Amino acid sequence: MADLTRLQTASQVWDSLAPGRLPYVVRMLGKAMALGYRLTGKHRYDDFRVELVQDARFVVTPSVFNPKVLRTGAFLASQIDTRFVDADADVLDMGTGSGVCAVFAARHARRVVAVDINAEAVRCARANVILNHLDHKIEVRQGDLFAPVAAERFDLILFNPPFLRGEPRDDRDKAWRSSDVAERFAAGLASRLKPGGCALVVLSSFGAASAFLEQFRARGFGIDVAGERRFINERLVVFRLTLPKPSRAP
Repeated sequence: MADLTRLQTASQVWDSLAPGRLPYVVRMLGKAMALGYRLTGKHRYDDFRVELVQDARFVVTPSVFNPKVLRTGAFLASQIDTRFVDADADVLDMGTGSGVCAVFAARHARRVVAVDINAEAVRCARANVILNHLDHKIEVRQGDLFAPVAAERFDLILFNPPFLRGEPRDDRDKAWRSSDVAERFAAGLASRLKPGGCALVVLSSFGAASAFLEQFRARGFGIDVAGERRFINERLVVFRLTLPKPSRAP
């Protein structure tokens, strides 16, 4: 396992991801870019598209989170390699969307289970699993967070979570918005990891990154930076979470 940057405190992490920490000029450029996307139609990602992520093609159907246009899915997929996935690993791709991370994990892992609450995302992911000739390694299931894998443990858990706090307006919005995913994911994570396992979670300077990091910190998870990328209007960070150390008896 390659050396990773150990974070000194959780507060340093979420402070660095807060949009207000970005310089004023950068924030204004970000708003200008968002307006440009709207004027050119790039904000209308909720349709049928074919996206190239690294060397793999993915069909993205309406109501399914687009990994390329919205960046986080493609970035998390780019971090999945032999640092984190062994040939005999069992992997869970939580909130799989188009199945992008499941596909890249399956190139290294023994088995991948991909889960999404959105029925359309499940159909889309299954199509992309077949398109990428990995149906012998990947199983796609529908359900809420860990419910579809309640009796299983994994060497690696991947999660591209909804960043925004609030009630989702529709199925597509569940990829963006939730009132309690941070708490429920953190509460269930340790029981779904094998000894020595870890999770990779991608967070953005948009939204409530601090809510996730606070939940992980409060439960004693080790938190490392596995990778990061800066854009003009956004910073993405992939965090590696390791199991809390057992407390010693007094």
